[in-house]
Amino acid sequence: MEYAILFLPLIGAIVGYFFKYFGDIYSQLITTVFVCISAVLSIIVFYNGVFFGEYGNYAIYEWIASGDFIVGWSINIDPLSSIMLVVVSLVSALVHIYSIGYMSHDPHKPRFMSYLSLFTFSMLVLVVSDNFLQLYFGWEGVGLCSYLLIGFWYKKQSANNAAIKAFIVNRVGDFGFGIGIFIIFMYFGTLNYNEVFAAVPSLSTVEINFLGFNSNLITLICIFLFIGAMGKSAQFFLHTWLPDAMEGPTPVSALIHAATMVTAGVFLVVRCSPIFEYSQVALNFVAIIGMITAFFAASVAVVQNDIKRIIAYSTCSQLGYMFFATGVGAYHVAIFHLFTHAFFKALLFLGSGSVIHALKDEQDIRNMGGIWKKMPLTWISMIIGTLALTGFPFLSGYYSKDAIIEFAYLKGTNIGYFAAGIGIITAVLTAIYSWRLIFKTFHGNFNNKSLSKIEVHESGMIIISPLALLVLGAVFSGFLFKDFLIGHHYEDFWKNSILIIQNIDHSNVPIWILVTTPFLVTVSIPIAYYLYIKNNNLLENIKLKNRPIYNFLLNKWYFDEIYDFILVKPTKFIGSFFWKSGDIKTIDRYGPDGVSKIVKSISNKSSKFQSGYIYDYAFVMLIGLSLLLTFFIFY
Repeated sequence: MEYAILFLPLIGAIVGYFFKYFGDIYSQLITTVFVCISAVLSIIVFYNGVFFGEYGNYAIYEWIASGDFIVGWSINIDPLSSIMLVVVSLVSALVHIYSIGYMSHDPHKPRFMSYLSLFTFSMLVLVVSDNFLQLYFGWEGVGLCSYLLIGFWYKKQSANNAAIKAFIVNRVGDFGFGIGIFIIFMYFGTLNYNEVFAAVPSLSTVEINFLGFNSNLITLICIFLFIGAMGKSAQFFLHTWLPDAMEGPTPVSALIHAATMVTAGVFLVVRCSPIFEYSQVALNFVAIIGMITAFFAASVAVVQNDIKRIIAYSTCSQLGYMFFATGVGAYHVAIFHLFTHAFFKALLFLGSGSVIHALKDEQDIRNMGGIWKKMPLTWISMIIGTLALTGFPFLSGYYSKDAIIEFAYLKGTNIGYFAAGIGIITAVLTAIYSWRLIFKTFHGNFNNKSLSKIEVHESGMIIISPLALLVLGAVFSGFLFKDFLIGHHYEDFWKNSILIIQNIDHSNVPIWILVTTPFLVTVSIPIAYYLYIKNNNLLENIKLKNRPIYNFLLNKWYFDEIYDFILVKPTKFIGSFFWKSGDIKTIDRYGPDGVSKIVKSISNKSSKFQSGYIYDYAFVMLIGLSLLLTFFIFY
């Protein structure tokens, strides 16, 4: 069963692609059915683990064997990997079903479905690994597939640019991740999780010289591992690729940027909790980056106008929550939020895709409005997704997001208190931009100038049906699984898959912490309605009076412009200089081009002797004979 979970998406990707010659429908059905079977089996594995404790490590084959260095391919099933299997395979299955309807008019559907399945396989390889090398293989596979999916519409220059940007930014993070793995192998002599984790306590005080600086070994490893996580999970400094990745088809946004690729970084940190727990410096760094990311992304989302970019920045912000949860040592709470987030964020992405599909590819919320009666099912779905995202009481996000804030506060450190404060402020911003999206998209006046309101209609059932299933997850996943994942006896579920040295006592949470965030996000609903529907002029006046701040947020804190000035333009200048001065003017001029010019010149001059007249050739032969006789006579 475990083998089927892993390899069915791969088989579906290969077989489905070649079945395009028999018709697109066969390719779509094969890839979708295989991923759906994998999802069902993943749920069974999770159920067996929770209720019967059926976990284990299943070796596939020995990959590398060189002396004492042995690395294999395995399927490691423990509580952490089992919950990730459910998230990845289930969301992927729903996205596959959704894609059959959403991509129905695209001529390259088989290739798209194959890419989705291959991406799913790579992510599954990542989460079931039992060593860093297999994890890195899945890590890079996910990066490659994301490049293919983001740039799927390769005839669009913006899609190509977004794919290249995602690939390059992730390479920065992957470089750091690779260095971390090399350091682990250098000092631990192995890449197997269990062996590395067991050796960490004995090496926790070791100091090493790195680039001329003395550093704690464990801290250095954690920092480099986290750099890899920053790239994949779009954290501050390495976040710029995520919003641009919305150039890909909407199902890609739902799969990659809601439930799988971007959560790989969170999974990595949680998986490596036995290492991070021995470096408080690294944990503080993770928490600080997470806090900054959460606030930054939320502040930018408030003023964005592209429906998918708003949700993308929301993803970035929620990932910030997960990381500062890990930074305060609440790894289980971070995974709980990852679990609930997968459902409501995929719901919002697929719901936005339904809107875009109905409005003939329109993505600007300023050109929408007044369509809730035309698309009641999509409207209800996105309302529920928004309520869950904002942490409205008793929906999934309420249990996980509030738990992060509570655990951060209960940590009792300055970092923890600051994280809790940032979490509350970010929650308010989240509520504001989320309800702005809802009101601008579905309510008010219909503002689309290129489309008649009569033409707007609800999407087909093949698009709506995945939304219905995700609604169930957005409503019930938090309530149903909170006791298992973060309850008072959470150790019974997580067992040895997560290490928490200093447990946070969650039994006595102050009342004001419990009620503050739910109260603020609830109050934000009528406030947002007043600002965006009833009195829109107020916001326009605020915008005019604070134009520099508005432009600062609209331009995403000018990170793209800063990176362009510091990195992109100098690199292009240096490349252009060596190309023109070095390659063209020097190497080509005096090398192949120079030689070819000389040969051509000699050939042209020599060809003049090829007149075609016999008497010219006879005259030349006579001159030659005369010169030869003269030579013999005198010498």
